[in-house]
Amino acid sequence: MSRIYNFSAGPAMLPVEVLQEAADEMLDYRGCGMSVMEMSHRSKVYETIIQEAQADLRTLLGIPDNYKVLFLQGGASTQFAMIPMNFMKNRKAGYVVTGQWAKKAFAEAKIFGEAVELASSADKTFSYIPDCSDLPITDDMDYVYICENNTIYGTKFKTLPNTKGKNLIADVSSCFLSEPIDVTKYAMLYAGAQKNVGPAGVTICIIREDLITEDVLPQTPTMLRYKIHADNGSMYNTPPAYAIYICGKVFKWLLKTGGLEKRKEVNEEKAKILYDFLDSSELFKGTVEPASRSLMNVPFVTGDSELDAKFIAESKAAGFENLKGHRTVGGMRASIYNAMPVEGVKALVEFMKKFEAENKHA
Repeated sequence: MSRIYNFSAGPAMLPVEVLQEAADEMLDYRGCGMSVMEMSHRSKVYETIIQEAQADLRTLLGIPDNYKVLFLQGGASTQFAMIPMNFMKNRKAGYVVTGQWAKKAFAEAKIFGEAVELASSADKTFSYIPDCSDLPITDDMDYVYICENNTIYGTKFKTLPNTKGKNLIADVSSCFLSEPIDVTKYAMLYAGAQKNVGPAGVTICIIREDLITEDVLPQTPTMLRYKIHADNGSMYNTPPAYAIYICGKVFKWLLKTGGLEKRKEVNEEKAKILYDFLDSSELFKGTVEPASRSLMNVPFVTGDSELDAKFIAESKAAGFENLKGHRTVGGMRASIYNAMPVEGVKALVEFMKKFEAENKHA
């Protein structure tokens, strides 16, 4: 078996140890005679799986008792509508637009009420995080929304916005479980699992209990009401059972390997190796202002689209997959989530050095 280095922005690579465990249990999960993907979600065996996953996630993040953990379907994009449907009581909310996903959430919110752009970094192709220390927040806004780590553009909030007492809601899909966070600073945070946590198909929502009420917009469908899912332990209907099972294994792997403090340390090491090279390179250039750089997603270019294409082709042939940048940006992007080993980033930098030596005068 030959494992390549997969720099995909998602679905992304998972820890080999987790994949091996899942492979060993594929046909017979712990003596029950069937795979997890075959068993009833109402069974005692599966009940243990989902309850353990939730308990381990609570331990990892230090989630307080007054927050609910929900495992939902529909991808993170479904949250763009669920959030205003459930929380836009005054039909008004503020959005900080720092990239493609924040832009889409902002557009979706406009369907349900008045969505106000509080700040944006569109003027410089979303290459920085705007100053959010004094946003034009008004008393009638129900919440302030951010996408904390911007997968496509490679930016990350280093300081959370001053919400002036308003509830903060954050899409943390690309930085979830990459470092410790204080959950109490958020009214809600959510993440699609397919970057740092598990397979595509489950979205993890962590919501302060006082927000979860029957008081939602009248047109809100049953399946888009947080209270329905909270009251039924994420099992109002059949959940994405196998995806949750894999997430649970990743949570255990994180706990076993030092928790989120250790992840932060390793992730900072990986990012430093790559950013230090980009800052010293004569051929490759990072596209993000240094103060806003993400630890998870690192976009870069040569400045020549033909040379970019050559790099992508040659890197793929050398065993480095999915380095092509998002179609809206071009260039290259290395996503170096939790499961990417330090050795993978070092190998990429060595390949980039070789490519530069062979092409810098092209």
